[in-house]
Parts: sequence; C-alpha cells; structure tokens
Amino acid sequence: MGRFGRRGFVAGAALAAFGVTGSGTAGAAPDTAPAVRKKPRADGEFRGMWMATVSNIDWPSTPGLTPGRQRAELHAHLDMAVERRLNAVILQVRPSADALWPSRHEPWAECLTGVQGRDPGWDPLGTAVEEAHRRGLELHAWFNPYRVANHTDPTRLTPTHPARRNPEWIVPYGGKLYYNPGLPEVRRFVQDAMLDAVRRYDIDAVHWDDYFYPYPVDGEVFDDDDAYARYGGDFTNRASWRRNNIDLLVSEMSARIKEVASPPAFGISPFGIWRNAATDPAGSDTPEGLQSYDDLFADTRKWIREGWIDHVVPQLYWHIGFAEADYATLVPWWEAAVRNTGVRLYIGEALFKCGEPDQPAAWQDPDELSRHLTLAGRHPGVAGHCFFSATQVTADRIGAMAAVVADHYPTAVPPAR
Repeated sequence: MGRFGRRGFVAGAALAAFGVTGSGTAGAAPDTAPAVRKKPRADGEFRGMWMATVSNIDWPSTPGLTPGRQRAELHAHLDMAVERRLNAVILQVRPSADALWPSRHEPWAECLTGVQGRDPGWDPLGTAVEEAHRRGLELHAWFNPYRVANHTDPTRLTPTHPARRNPEWIVPYGGKLYYNPGLPEVRRFVQDAMLDAVRRYDIDAVHWDDYFYPYPVDGEVFDDDDAYARYGGDFTNRASWRRNNIDLLVSEMSARIKEVASPPAFGISPFGIWRNAATDPAGSDTPEGLQSYDDLFADTRKWIREGWIDHVVPQLYWHIGFAEADYATLVPWWEAAVRNTGVRLYIGEALFKCGEPDQPAAWQDPDELSRHLTLAGRHPGVAGHCFFSATQVTADRIGAMAAVVADHYPTAVPPAR
C-alpha cells in the first residue's frame, strides 16, 4: 500500500489530508513453560526498535539465506540495539498468518526460506529470545492478527494453510488477503495461533501494530456481508459491530495472556490519531483525515480505559509543526489518554523518514528526531520511545539516530520491565 512509510498505510481519499503518496507444523517443540519471566515494574525508560520481517523489510535481509547467515544478521541487529543504548527489540514473528517458530497452527514464514511452510532448519524466535536476553534486551513478539497475504490468490499459500482449509474465513481487499474479523471462529483461531508462542517462549511482551480492519482503499468494499447478517443483529450499524469485533479480540486476548504463568505484557501500536476533534470533542486537535476509531474500527482509547493493554505505542510519524498531524499536538493528547490508567505510553518514532528524499524539509534535519524526544520529555506521562526500524537504526542515513543517542541516551538503562 501507499505509505506513511511503515506498515503499509493505504493511499486514498481518507489519507489525502496527510499528503501521503503513495496448519499445525510438523516437528513443533514441546509445550514447556519458561523458567522465570521478568515481572512488570513501573520504573524504567523504554528504548525500543521494531524489526520487521514481512517482505524482508529488516530481517532476514533476503529469503533463503543459510541458518548461519540468518543468525549472524539477527545478532548484528541485536548488537546494534545495544550499541545505540536501546533496551528492547520488537520482532515481527507472525507477519502474514505464518510463523517464525515451529507453530502448531500455521506454516513456517515465507520470509525465512522464500517458500511458505519450508522448515528453515532452526528456531528463529527461540534464538531471538535467548540472544536478546543474553544482551540485556527485552524481546517483544510482534504479531499481525488478521493479515493472511500480500496478494489475493489463496492457491499461492501452502496447501495446508488454515486459510486454504477454511476459505470462508478470508476476504480479498486492496490487493491482499485478510482473515474476516467478524467470524468468532477466526477470532479464536488467531488468538490460539499467537498464544502458542506466548506459552512456549520467554517473551517479554505481546505486541500488535495498527492492522485490525484494513486501511480503507478507494473504490473497494470489505465484503463481510454474510458475517454481518449472521452476527450483527444486536448492533445499530456495521461500524459499531466491527468495533465490537476488535474489542472482543483485544479483551479476550488480554484475558488469555493473563492466564499464562508469569504472563508477558500486552502492548498495541495504533495509528497515531484516534479521532479528530471535529468528529468527537474528545479527539485530538487535528484536521479532518483518517481516524483509527472510524476507519480501522480500533477504539484504542477504550482499550486503555478498560485496562486491556499494559502499554500503548502510538505511531506519531509526523514532524513538529506538520499542520495535518502535529507531533507537538498529539503527544499531549496521548499523555492525557493514559493519565491515571496505569497504561504506559511509548511514542512510535519515524526514523525511516529521516533523510528520505521525498520527505519534507523537517526530515532532512538530523536534529528533528532529537527534538521529538526533547518535546516528549516535557510530558511526564511519556515513558519511552520506539524507532522504526532496525535497518534504519543501523544505516542512520543523516545521523538522526546518532543525535538521539548523544542528546538523550548518554548511558545504557535497564529495560522498562
């Protein structure tokens, strides 16, 4: 999709205001409980980076590398996180209804070998957890609940893929395949698929990004008519029903995570605007444009207030002074949203924009990102930052990450939990 740059924000009328262009697997390990998990604590600054695996954005650099090469690249990313004085890595382990561990529910991820379902010959998630902890880093496991594929042809999925065994579960939309969030059996299945990893690995947090219902695409309709006819009778409109579907996904997953011995934290990284004030007085002072509540059916503010999540990482991928979505406006809005809730606030930062030629002048300034942290530091409710993504943490085209480290991370700090 056309992007704000990161997880594929769709270009279209809803985004125009922002100036955007653009089965069980054989050989699964036994279900053994981890030894001891770190307990959450209220102190500590979060300094994280995302490591995306979908389409090999960050890691592995290309599909089909030997296990030794894949390990070496993983180690290099973790070492760079330590060098940059970060303390957490958010690794995408379920990019497209496939897995970076020997899952009981879904095939091996295509990004590893280039062939979905092919055993890579090692356990990437298990290794990542072990190596991150060896370096004093947290490892957050990043799952995408509903994306099935970045194409619309089910026959390209491995023959045993759950989406092929249950074709009624999937909806093609915007050139991609998605599981239908309106089906209770889908909701239960995706939770089971994610909890398989939660129960078997010593991960520090479960992490979801901004994909719930897909970003709107001009001229297309997400076809959930049958599901709405079957399950939407108690709702006055489809939007309310869709929001309830996502509320159920979040609240049920939250409860099920808590059933795990020494449960990991649960965090979500939503699109940076919940609602605009023109739509809802409780919204942010941002002009008309995409709203996660209305367009993705993701009521993040409710999840915070209900205590279903432990931390929130809004993607504030805009520069200070950007009229359509000013970083300086959105940081205090999010701080107010978490106030007195016990939910920790970490800000998602657009390192990927720094030095990108097609970005505005602000992003050509190596100090823009450092100014973000200075501004956020004036708001006591901001407990840390997360940078997209690992490749840019290393490449650091114009020195923006180096400026952040020099100005704000003079020494290493323990993880935030």
